[in-house]
Amino acid sequence: MNTPSNSYQLFGGRLTMIPAAGGYRAAIDPVLLAAAVPAKAGDHILDVGCGTGAAALCLARRVPEVQVMGIDRQEPLIELAEEIAQLNGLETGVQFHCDDLQHPSGHLKAAAFDHVMANPPHHKKGSGNPSPDPLKAAANIEGEAALEDWIRFCFEKVTEGGSVTFIHRYDRLAELVGQMAKDGRAVTAFPLWPKVMGEGAKRVLVQSRKGITGDTWVTDGMVLHADDDEYTAEAHAILREAAALKL
Repeated sequence: MNTPSNSYQLFGGRLTMIPAAGGYRAAIDPVLLAAAVPAKAGDHILDVGCGTGAAALCLARRVPEVQVMGIDRQEPLIELAEEIAQLNGLETGVQFHCDDLQHPSGHLKAAAFDHVMANPPHHKKGSGNPSPDPLKAAANIEGEAALEDWIRFCFEKVTEGGSVTFIHRYDRLAELVGQMAKDGRAVTAFPLWPKVMGEGAKRVLVQSRKGITGDTWVTDGMVLHADDDEYTAEAHAILREAAALKL
């Protein structure tokens, strides 16, 4: 397959992406999300709201012998994700399906995945300034499914003891943890600080395991950028060298 002229690189050049209609490009969020999933060879992973497939494909590139399924309700994004998988030679290990977590199809069985990950819309329904581009608007602002619905769906699909990992807005951390900690589940939160530890986080990774009880632990997290705006050594290893991120 020929590489489109408008393609761009993620993951230190390990992954070639194609912008969605309107020019939308994946940023570092899906790379960080995929790095945080504790997958090993042979595992089955579900990426809920996969968009153009960046997180699913990054995970498959980092852990080659996994099987990843990405789902999204927007068919144009699924079609593009399939094209990107073929472009990168990852179509065997990564499959994409058009599906809706509010009205899932029969092929999404309960407790069928070792790990589930999600990068849901970060704004509550009715908040923010929706983009005139419907694809961007759906990616950024909750629709019929609220955050609680996303979390419930993910825990339904993961096996007992399997992990559920989200990347979300830091200012919604309390809401996210409150939902993930239901039934006494242990939760780990990992803030992503732009430049200074403890200041100005906009994103946070949150992870829990189904059936594993315990407390909520907010870690020190990680600083993304040094004073010269280059990535810190820790962030560089994850974003450019395909290192795993242990929460």
